[in-house]
Amino acid sequence: MSEPDPQAADYASQLFAASAKYADISWSEAGAEPRWLGMDTSTCAAAINPSHYFSRGADEFERFLSGAASRGEPALIIATMGNVSDAGRRNVFSPYNASVDFHNFTGSIAGKRLLAGAEVSLAPDLDAADRDLGLRLRNRPADAPWWAMALQATGFEGPQGTTVHEPEGELVPILVDSLGEPVVARWTPSNGQQVWYVIPDAVDWGTIVDWIVQRALPAHVPAALRRVRSPHSIDADLETAAETKARVALEELEHRYSDDKARFKADLERARQEAEPVRSGLLYGSGGELADAVAVVLRAAGFSVTDLDAELGATKSADLLAVLDQETCLIEVKSASGPASERLVSDLRRHLETWPQLRPNRPVTCSALIVNHQHRLDPARRPTEVYQRKEFVDTLNFPVLTTGQLFDWWRAQDWSAVRTAVLGRPHPGQISKPYTAQSTASSPRQRRFWFRSGGANSA
Repeated sequence: MSEPDPQAADYASQLFAASAKYADISWSEAGAEPRWLGMDTSTCAAAINPSHYFSRGADEFERFLSGAASRGEPALIIATMGNVSDAGRRNVFSPYNASVDFHNFTGSIAGKRLLAGAEVSLAPDLDAADRDLGLRLRNRPADAPWWAMALQATGFEGPQGTTVHEPEGELVPILVDSLGEPVVARWTPSNGQQVWYVIPDAVDWGTIVDWIVQRALPAHVPAALRRVRSPHSIDADLETAAETKARVALEELEHRYSDDKARFKADLERARQEAEPVRSGLLYGSGGELADAVAVVLRAAGFSVTDLDAELGATKSADLLAVLDQETCLIEVKSASGPASERLVSDLRRHLETWPQLRPNRPVTCSALIVNHQHRLDPARRPTEVYQRKEFVDTLNFPVLTTGQLFDWWRAQDWSAVRTAVLGRPHPGQISKPYTAQSTASSPRQRRFWFRSGGANSA
């Protein structure tokens, strides 16, 4: 008995894997009829992952191209970039590890597998067919891989050395990554004889076939649908006024929805980028990051804030000086991964004692200690008060606030609550909005943290 041909076994394995990809497609429901290897493909309207290799699909692909050319129609081709099972690089000298080769044209599309969780978005100014494909593929599972694509030249070795041919045609992005590189694209040569859609591996092929019939063929090969009298054949010249009105209204609705969704998503991303440094600093930060986040909140509440570490030098005084009208407040900002030590209070008291020597012409009228305590815990599980020992709390004559309180007020834009908490009393002339127990310092225990004496220096 002869040994099995390794190449034949590998090819059989590839055929099995390929057939498994298309096993769940409901061809008849999509209004399509597939042709496989060994069948006549000259009348086909589209090709999915055709092969250039002899006895592996090259003859069928050639007959498909010849049939499209004889009818004067572009050949619609859907090609897969990459292999979801192959996460490694194949060439240590190139960042690309996948490619799609054209037929009868120079060049190729190279693909670089992106890291897991890559963000993708629709490219601008897409037509209806490309936009629909982008929306379908953008909804793939979060762990589905993407490949960034780029046109590559073709090199041929000859007696005179290597001849390089620049890639032909135009690669039009449909979905792009965060760097603007296409991860789904349409390629068309200058003669317009072929239209290639390059999509990533690991897609729902039922969705792709549905898109081919409903969107791609009407856009690129409408005659193919008319030949079989498909219900998806749309010829605007043969529509009634009612059909045209309804179709145009539907297309406009889809465009508005897509545009609105993209705009709202961009608004959300901008809002998150603005909020995240403050949220992260207040709830999880320490040191300069925490002090900067507190300063942002105080400025938003109307205070003029000075970074005393930068002005006077680290440790010489408190972290911040916050000024509001006639009020000048010394602010000490601390963090504690566990329960806050009562010794933190002594730091602010020491700074209050030394302040007259640092700025004798600028007396402070109030002070506050702001603590990010228990910051290893989820914010919802942290105590609402920094200190709970009554005997110690009763000795405090300045506010001791949690950064969680500041965060709640900042998030709700409740600036009057911030001013009242820091000053230890309502700011003159301000109308305080109703506070909730969770977002204000209005509970009896919290009031005891507030200013209760005539001046901050009485500490």
